[in-house]
Amino acid sequence: MSPSRNGRHRRGGALLVMGVALAAGLVSGCGIRTTSVPVDAGAAPTRVPCDVTGGAEAAGTQGVPLRVYLLCGAQLERVERRSPLPEEKAVGDPVRTASALLAQLESEPSEEERQAGFATAVKGPLVVAGGHRGDPKGTLRLSRQPEDLPPTAFAQIVCTFAESAAGAGGDTVVLGGPGPYEPRRYRCTQELKERPDSTVQTTPTAPTAS
Repeated sequence: MSPSRNGRHRRGGALLVMGVALAAGLVSGCGIRTTSVPVDAGAAPTRVPCDVTGGAEAAGTQGVPLRVYLLCGAQLERVERRSPLPEEKAVGDPVRTASALLAQLESEPSEEERQAGFATAVKGPLVVAGGHRGDPKGTLRLSRQPEDLPPTAFAQIVCTFAESAAGAGGDTVVLGGPGPYEPRRYRCTQELKERPDSTVQTTPTAPTAS
């Protein structure tokens, strides 16, 4: 190969390298990250309405209106239900109210609720009773230790009870288990509704009854 041809070959190779580098710089300058591996972002996220049209009234069911928290889109959302419990037995009785609410949480969502994206993590057998002797006023005792329940199920119970007549006021509820362990006051917060798998906040209980 002649010296002139060899020189032209080297200049051509240098220009090719510069062209590749310039193209890479333009791509990175536009905010596009280059990759040699195909990227699969997966399917587009599915959006659920988390809303049941008409609520309890649409079902035409007789009974006491109740509000329970179900899971929808990885969060807690309030749903209107009706309990068959006679109204005169539910009013003023926290244990009866809590029992009716727990039964609603344990029941499978209706077809309309399922289509709206609702589900429940509360599974039976699980019952609620009044407090033991010496417990703070308004204490409710579950048939299982609260900390033994799945976090999402317990979050449903806490928020449902705390925002009902079974609660202890201030979006809290005093709960214990079947054993001699002291009950604790649990709070339903906005963070818990948004992340029901997180730890439920607790506050000190009131002095025990004499």
